Amino acid sequence: MISFSFRYVPSAARRLYTTASGASSVITPTHSIYLSTSTNPYFNLSFEDWLFRHAPQKEPLLLLYRDAPCVVIGRNQNPWKEVNLRAARAQGIPWVRRRSGGGTVYHDLGNTNFSIHVPRTTFDRGATAQVVLRAVRALGIDADVNERNDICVGGEKASGSAYKIVSGRAYHHGTMLITTRLETLGDLLRVDKDTMITKGVASVRSPVCNLAQFSKKVSHEIFVNAVVDSFKAEYGVHEEPCIVNDTDDLARIGYIQRGMAELPSWDWAFGQTPEFEYTIKKPFVWGDVTAHIHARHGVILSCTLQGLDSELGKALQGKRYGFIEDEELGIDLSGRREVVWAWLKEEMKSYD
Repeated sequence: MISFSFRYVPSAARRLYTTASGASSVITPTHSIYLSTSTNPYFNLSFEDWLFRHAPQKEPLLLLYRDAPCVVIGRNQNPWKEVNLRAARAQGIPWVRRRSGGGTVYHDLGNTNFSIHVPRTTFDRGATAQVVLRAVRALGIDADVNERNDICVGGEKASGSAYKIVSGRAYHHGTMLITTRLETLGDLLRVDKDTMITKGVASVRSPVCNLAQFSKKVSHEIFVNAVVDSFKAEYGVHEEPCIVNDTDDLARIGYIQRGMAELPSWDWAFGQTPEFEYTIKKPFVWGDVTAHIHARHGVILSCTLQGLDSELGKALQGKRYGFIEDEELGIDLSGRREVVWAWLKEEMKSYD
C-alpha cells in the first residue's frame, strides 16, 4: 500500500528528473508513476504537460492527483457557454482551460484525477480505460465502460475521458468522482445560453455519481492504490510511485513555471475561445432590442442591434468580450444607449 503521510524528497539515488549537461540542457522525468500531493490545479496541469512533453516517449507513465475546487474546461471550449461564471465567482471557485480536448469537468478533493501516458503507436483508448475499470472493480464496484470510454456505475457516469496526442506520445486522462459535492458540480456546470452557438466542442451532459454511493470503504487513497496496481500489472512496471508537491524543485523548472503563468492569463483562458455567435433579445419601454454578437478568440468581431442606432454596436467591435469598460467605447452613453449597454454588459459579464 502507498503511504500519503510523507512528502517525497529527492535524493541522489532517487531523483525526480535528470539534467543533461551542456548549453542545451534537457530536464527529463525518470519515473513511471507520479503522485502529486499538490492541490493547485495550475501546478498539476502544468506538471502533467511537462511529463507529457519530456518523459521518454516509449515508456508508459501514470500521474494521479487531486485539485482544490475548480472547473476545468476543454482546450476547444467556450467558458461563457460551459461555466456558470456568476456561480463560480460567488463561490470563489476558479475555472481553468486545460490543454487537452473533451468536455468540462468539476474538480474538488472528492475526486481523483488520473493521467495515463503511452507511446502513440500503442495508444488505445479502450485499453487505457480498462486499466481504470479494473481498478474500480477491484474495489468491489460493478462498473463498466461505455462507448465514449467513460467509467459508469449503475448507468451513471463516475468518470469521463479526454485525450491528447502529439508527435510520438498520447495520453488518456479523466476525473473519478469519489465523494465529490455533486450539488456544487451541478450549480457550476448549469448554463442557460441556448442561443450561444459556438464552433468549439460542447460538453455532453450526463447523470453522474460518486463511487462512495456504491462502496463505503472507497477513498482517494484506496482508489490511488488500485489504479497504481492496475497500471503496474498492465504495463509490467515494478517501481514504486514518486510522490511530488508544488514545493519541490519541480516548481522551479522553467517549463512548469511558464505553464502555471499561462493557464490563468487572459490570452489562454479567454483568448483561446473558439468562434461563437450569441443572439439575445430584451423588451424595453420603447420596444424590443435584439443583439447579435459575433466573436472569435475572445474578441468581438461584430455586434448588430435591432431596435437601437448602430453606434453602440460599432463601438463594441474589436473589444474583449466580457471585459469592456464604459470609457473604452468612446461614445455618448446616455438615454437608450445607456440602458441597452447596461443589459449587454451584464449578459457578457465574465466575473473575472
